[in-house]
Amino acid sequence: MRTQNSKVRTQKSEIRNQKSEVRSQIICPLSSVLCPLSSVLMLVIVAAFIFTGCQRKYKEDVVEVLTSGPDLETISVPPDYVVRAIEAAGGWNAWAATKELQLDCVVTFYQPDGSFYLTEQHHVVYPWSNSIQISAREPQGMFAWQLSKGKFDVLQDSGQGHALPVVIGSSHFVEMILSIITMPARFLDESVGFSKEATALKIQGQWYYPITKRSRPVVGAELELEPARPLSKAVFYQDRDSSLVDMILFDNMSGDDFLAVRGYDYTEVEKEGIRVPARIEIFRTDSSGNLKKRLVEIDCHTLRRTK
Repeated sequence: MRTQNSKVRTQKSEIRNQKSEVRSQIICPLSSVLCPLSSVLMLVIVAAFIFTGCQRKYKEDVVEVLTSGPDLETISVPPDYVVRAIEAAGGWNAWAATKELQLDCVVTFYQPDGSFYLTEQHHVVYPWSNSIQISAREPQGMFAWQLSKGKFDVLQDSGQGHALPVVIGSSHFVEMILSIITMPARFLDESVGFSKEATALKIQGQWYYPITKRSRPVVGAELELEPARPLSKAVFYQDRDSSLVDMILFDNMSGDDFLAVRGYDYTEVEKEGIRVPARIEIFRTDSSGNLKKRLVEIDCHTLRRTK
C-alpha cells in the first residue's frame, strides 16, 4: 500500500513537472514576442512625447516672435500726418501696448452671379510683427492662413481654403485686412516709405489726402531660400477732417483692376485702447479709388486685445 502511495505521489510529481515544462514552453515563446513589442511600444510613446514637446515648443517660439512689441530703437520721429493718424486710431500708448489682437467675424463673399457665401472666421493680428492668421471651420474641414512680413503660408487646409475667397487671391485678402487694421504700425515700419499729397481728393463725397506707400529694398533678401514677395503697391487715404486712414487702394492685385479696402464703425477694443474697424469691406474700384463693386464684407462681433 505504501508502495502504491509512493508511486502515486511520484506520478503526480512527474505530471506537475510536465505541466510546468509545457507552461514554460508556452510562456517563453509568448514573452519573446511580447518583449520586442513592448519595447517598440515604449519607443513610440517616448517619440510621441518628444514630438509633442518639440511641437509645443516650436509653437511657443513662433507666438513669442509674432507677439513682439515695437522696436523703439528703429522708429524715427514720424511726420505730423502720421501722428494725427495714430491719435485718431487710439494713440501711441495704446498701440505700443497691443501685441496681439483677436477678432471673431462673419464674412460674406459676393459671387459674380449675384449670390453670396457666408462664413465665420477667426482673425489673430500681430501689429508689430506685420502678421495675421485667419482660420475657419468649413463644411470640408478647417483651414488656416498666415501672412507674416510678406510671406504667405497655408498652415492648415482640408480642401475648402483653395475656394476662398472666390474673387480675390488668398494672400491679397489677408494683406488687405492686415493693412486696414494695423495702419498705425504700418506707418512706423522702417521697411516702407510714405509720401503725402498736398491736395485733398473727393471720393464718394468725402475729402481725403492720398498717402503713397512704397516698399524699400530689404538688404540680404535675395539670399533667403523663400524670400517674401514684395508688398502690394498701395495708396492710403487719410480723412481730411478726422485724420483717420479708413481706406487703402491697392493697384496690382487683380490684373488691370484696382481693389480697395475700407474700414467702418471704428471701435475701442478696450477702454482707452486702440480703435479698429468693426466692419471691413473690399471693393473693386477705378484708378481714382471710386468704388464700383463690393466683393467682401467682414463684420466683427468680438474684438479683444489678448497681449
